Amino acid sequence: MTDDNLFMAAMTDVTPLKKQNDKVTGLSASNSNENAAARREAAQANDVTDPNNLTTEQVELVHPDDIISYKKDGVQQGVFKNLRLGKYDIHTVLNLHGKSVKEARLSIYNFILDSQKANLRSLLIQHGKGLKSQPHQAVIKSYINKWLPQLSPVLAFHSAQPQHGGTGAVYVLLKKSDEARLENKEKHQKRNHN
Repeated sequence: MTDDNLFMAAMTDVTPLKKQNDKVTGLSASNSNENAAARREAAQANDVTDPNNLTTEQVELVHPDDIISYKKDGVQQGVFKNLRLGKYDIHTVLNLHGKSVKEARLSIYNFILDSQKANLRSLLIQHGKGLKSQPHQAVIKSYINKWLPQLSPVLAFHSAQPQHGGTGAVYVLLKKSDEARLENKEKHQKRNHN
């Protein structure tokens, strides 16, 4: 028996599905566009456009030696793994040692936005462990863990490798700036037209 005959024999009791105007039930183009628009709007509502919107109220405290980590949906696992392992060149560093929470908040906000505008994608923030902080340790680290996901340019972050400060520092991966995305798009369009 040939493969075709075996297939036809296996399919004898199968009945075709009824055609429903080539639409998947429950979905339509306008429905999916509305969902995408709602997701975009919700994401923009969570974006912090003013450093004063980064909370300075009580946050969940992390232990000085805890690994802190975050990855936005859509960031590829391989990209996140390379970040976690410190495989990306560090383009710039922010040192927060000795800063108050309010000073650190403004510094991080400006550092992230300025880095993105300069098309810097891989950053290191040295926050320390706050072992001598009173009444709690790792206060700045705890706030960083809360603040970074609130900043729209941040795609991911992870505690650094020992050679870069270990759990006293964090790697940060940023989105491309709008200008860099446009430039990249134009470059690909030229390549496709040639």
